[in-house]
Amino acid sequence: MSVLRWMVRGVAHSGWRRVPHSCDSLSLSLGSGPVRCGYNYWPLKRACPCGTGRQYHCYHTTQQYYHHRWPSRLPEKSLSVSEIHRFSRASIATKSSVAVDKNPGDQNQKTHPTAVVDLSIDYGLKPTLPQKIVLKCPKTLRAYLQLMRFDRPIGSWLLFWPCGWSIALAATPGNLPDIEMLGLFALGAIVMRGAGCTINDMWDKDYDGKATRTAGRPLASGALSLFDALVFLATQLSIGCLILLQLNFYSILLGASSLGLIILYPLMKRVTYWPQLMLGFTFNWGALLGWSAIHGSCDWSICLPLYAAGVSWTLIYDTIYAHQDKYDDAIIGIKSTALKFGDATQRWLTGFAVTMVSSLIVTGYSAQLAWPYYLTVLGTAAHIGNQVRTLDINNPSDCGDKFRANRHIGLLLFLGMIGGTLLKNTDLKDVLDMSIFNKS
Repeated sequence: MSVLRWMVRGVAHSGWRRVPHSCDSLSLSLGSGPVRCGYNYWPLKRACPCGTGRQYHCYHTTQQYYHHRWPSRLPEKSLSVSEIHRFSRASIATKSSVAVDKNPGDQNQKTHPTAVVDLSIDYGLKPTLPQKIVLKCPKTLRAYLQLMRFDRPIGSWLLFWPCGWSIALAATPGNLPDIEMLGLFALGAIVMRGAGCTINDMWDKDYDGKATRTAGRPLASGALSLFDALVFLATQLSIGCLILLQLNFYSILLGASSLGLIILYPLMKRVTYWPQLMLGFTFNWGALLGWSAIHGSCDWSICLPLYAAGVSWTLIYDTIYAHQDKYDDAIIGIKSTALKFGDATQRWLTGFAVTMVSSLIVTGYSAQLAWPYYLTVLGTAAHIGNQVRTLDINNPSDCGDKFRANRHIGLLLFLGMIGGTLLKNTDLKDVLDMSIFNKS
């Protein structure tokens, strides 16, 4: 029952007290224990200085707070898919029999009852630079920036790194990668990641409103309409098209062919437990496009293993990411590898990590990269191994931290590819011939 109460957090329940208050002036003691108040609601980690306590937690929801008698800790083990669905049916039945709020004005609320409607609340006490920029923008502009996830640039980094890897590998021996091309692809990653998020939110508008972490998104919260999002999407795709037209004809066709993947990905979570695989196919298209942008075609002996490594990498980090929402996903009917793998997640992630590292080694061998590259591959293997070993799939905060740490993996491999290209031999055949000549 403690797990069920955790899953239906925010629903009015016997023994739970709803107390609206000002966080700065609260000094209460409810029932048998003290009160912990402030922005301390799962999965956020934003402590309030008003008080501490183990038995009560404070949940922020649209200017008000909920004080609940709560389990002292999360479940120690993740649930199997069948168990999650069993708890889902029970929680849905509970929600249908219990009123969320006695205030008639809240009866028509479509979002999750404990959701943060203003996404800026999730920025914490020390917002990042993109989040500070978003906070200083007018309200309407802020909604558009949040729609394209400008305030959360980790997705743009993860989209850019396969492009950067491919461009670095395509550089001529002894030279740095094309800086202009890197800048063009970086801009494209920001724009097309924003377009992908817009498409995703348009498809998932109704689902997002039912999940705690996503109910504050502009479309789900009503800050923007579907028409607003459609016009914004057309603008982003137009900018993306202009960027693509700067490339050669082969790359234009190759880049345009990825649009179908971008559109189809949000639908996969409705029909299969492997949407992360479709995301891997989509997010790592740059591993093919970067090389073709430099050379006018793909060297498949290099590009394909690099693409396979990227897909395996996406399966790792996005499965970790999906564990943040697995209980909400089970309730509303969204599928993911997090639900598919359950307690076996670490074994699956280990298999993906082995595939990723093996593909990276094949890539380096095919590209004849020098030793610095293999050092970074070793560091990457250690980084991912530590992620998998220490991952707590029942701790959303830990999953979020592990997910965001993957941007360091992208940078590490990028630097290794630059170093391996700078030091690699210009022509292996010439080097062998020279060795034979010296011996004679």
